[in-house]
Amino acid sequence: MKGKLTLVGAGPGDPELISVKGAKVLGTADVVLYDALTHPDLLDYVKSNAEVIFVGKRAGKHAMLQEEINELIVAKALSGKHVVRLKGGDPFVFAHGKEELEYAETFGITTAAVLGISSINLPGFYGIPLTRRGINESFWVVTATNKNGMLSPDVQLAAQSNATCVFLMGMNKLKEISKIYLNIGKGKTPAAIISRGSLEDGQIIFGSAANIYAKQSIKKLDTPAMIVIGASVGTHEYFYEKMKNLSFFNAKTNNQRKNE
Repeated sequence: MKGKLTLVGAGPGDPELISVKGAKVLGTADVVLYDALTHPDLLDYVKSNAEVIFVGKRAGKHAMLQEEINELIVAKALSGKHVVRLKGGDPFVFAHGKEELEYAETFGITTAAVLGISSINLPGFYGIPLTRRGINESFWVVTATNKNGMLSPDVQLAAQSNATCVFLMGMNKLKEISKIYLNIGKGKTPAAIISRGSLEDGQIIFGSAANIYAKQSIKKLDTPAMIVIGASVGTHEYFYEKMKNLSFFNAKTNNQRKNE
């Protein structure tokens, strides 16, 4: 008998952000292949006699190459087992979900997918809207580093738009990203970096496109992290308080001038 492959989105970090359906599917698995970005507590849903295999990839360090993962999925499924591929975020957002499904299907293996909350939703978790009426009408999500390790040309295109931009896999390119915004006269654009989003040790720093690299050089937030740059970032209360204080200072200065 041929088994089955089910892709399950693990969510952005917090183990409680997996879907109910995803948790139920984990409980039916004979084999679970899980990523580096999946929370270890999610393995509590797996039955005790299931085989659990780590296949994570982080910053160029691979427990297993993608081709090897594909072959392992097929080998386990062809032995009659239900294979669950547990992937951080959503299986189809900057992941190899479609590739893994297609490879399994060429062997006649039945496939299914359970969507997950993508990490691109994390700005909202910290009070940053990706869109805000009257502020911006779209957002871009860009992998800042392409497969050759170079800065993606899409970064330049995204920066030139009026969209709020979410840059993934961009921490090593932060200085270059900042320079692009400066070069096109958008250095004052509000910016944030979210580190280990939704986890208890998650952190966030705010600044502008011009100074966010300098702030990160001091704070040294851990990866995984995402960079968010755009006008809608400026609606966060951090910027509200900053502007309120600035307005107070200006009003005080104006009153002093009147009294002189």
